[in-house]
Amino acid sequence: MSSDDPSPRSESGRLATALDATDRAIVAELLTDGRISVRALAEKIHISRANAYARIGRMVDDGTITGFTTRLNPARVGLGTTAYVTVTIQQNAWRAVSERLRLVPYIEHFALVGGDYDVLALVRAPDNTALREVVLEQIQGIPNVRSTRTWLVFEEAPGRGADWDV
Repeated sequence: MSSDDPSPRSESGRLATALDATDRAIVAELLTDGRISVRALAEKIHISRANAYARIGRMVDDGTITGFTTRLNPARVGLGTTAYVTVTIQQNAWRAVSERLRLVPYIEHFALVGGDYDVLALVRAPDNTALREVVLEQIQGIPNVRSTRTWLVFEEAPGRGADWDV
C-alpha cells in the first residue's frame, strides 16, 4: 500500500470499513437515542444482540464511533450566555494556540477553519461577565492570537444532526 493511499484509517492505523445499511441503521438509532440498550437496538433493526455488539465494537475500534455523550441544556446547568468567537492567529501557530485553547474554561468546541478567520470557538459561559473574561483575558491573552470577534447567540435551534441520514 503506498503512502498516498486515500483509504480511511482509524487512529490505530486499521483500515476503516465502509458502513453497510445495517451499520447506518445502528448509527442512526444511536444518534436518535444514545441510551438505547443493545437488546432494544437489535430488535429495532432486526439483528441479533451478538451482531449488534460486534458491529458497535467494530465501529468504535475503527474510529467510526468516537464516543458516547450526553447533551445538556446549557441554561439549566448555569451556562446562560452562548457566543461564537472567531479568532485570527499568526500563520503556523495552530498547534500552539489549540493547546492553549483546550485549557480555557467554557470553550465547548473549537475548530481550525478556512475563510476570514482561522479559528471558530463555541463558548458557553454563566453570564456576560464570564464571557468577557474568556474572550478579552483568556483567548486574547494567548500568544499568537492577533484578534477576536464575538457573535452573541440569542436563541438556538437543533439542526438535523440527530436525524442525520448516514
